[in-house]
Amino acid sequence: MIAWLPLAAAANLLWQSVAPGVWRADVPMARSGALATCRATMLRVDPAQVRFELPTATRDYGMRGAWTVDSLPPDALAAFNAGQFATGVPWGWVVREGREEQPPGHGPLSMAFVVDDGGRVSLVEASAMQASRARARFAFQSYPALLVRDGERPWALRAKGRGADLTHRDSRLALGVREDGHVIAVLTRFTGLGEAGEQLPWGPTVVEMSQWMRSLGCRQAMLLDGGISSQMAVRHRDGSVERWRNLRPVPMGLVVLPRSISMAGR
Repeated sequence: MIAWLPLAAAANLLWQSVAPGVWRADVPMARSGALATCRATMLRVDPAQVRFELPTATRDYGMRGAWTVDSLPPDALAAFNAGQFATGVPWGWVVREGREEQPPGHGPLSMAFVVDDGGRVSLVEASAMQASRARARFAFQSYPALLVRDGERPWALRAKGRGADLTHRDSRLALGVREDGHVIAVLTRFTGLGEAGEQLPWGPTVVEMSQWMRSLGCRQAMLLDGGISSQMAVRHRDGSVERWRNLRPVPMGLVVLPRSISMAGR
């Protein structure tokens, strides 16, 4: 049995402010057991103080599958890879600057990150995506959903044999939204072999990741592409950038910018 950090400790992390509207925290995922060799690096973002942009490799970098955290613009506060992908292009729904570039994909456990035309951020279940299309300014789709409705685990993740692999371990990148509207991004890294082993694709199961996101106060959450794709960057107040790189470039990233800055025209 996993010796989890107490939920209170996970929910009341010492969040360090790294920029207006962006906080960071780091903790080991467990005191003992398998996940004692995993560390979670977390970002908390207040959408009222920042803006999101969605650069893709195919449009912004001229290559398929070429986005990495080294693509971070000089004014960006944070970034991480977004969504899932197939054959070098983003999978499923993609909306940028109010223009739908790809329609929603089909999958019962899919979920979408949506910024609407009023700036409100939400994670939308598959059944509600159609209704969200008219007002979406930015959106991307991923899977599987980890938390739905008001913090419930999806039916497929509650027991074996329902179409989801509940025992596979991998390095993870998850995205969630709390009741207060703050966005939570969590990157896991294997620490059992020191710095040389951090990119090894080993870590929490899907169920463990669902529990972790709920302990952080998320009401809805989903996984993004993990394994050797998961990557994150954050810019500190002194201008320095800390990057958690990985082995595989991806087609798309989610970039956090100061509220007054836009990447339009880049």
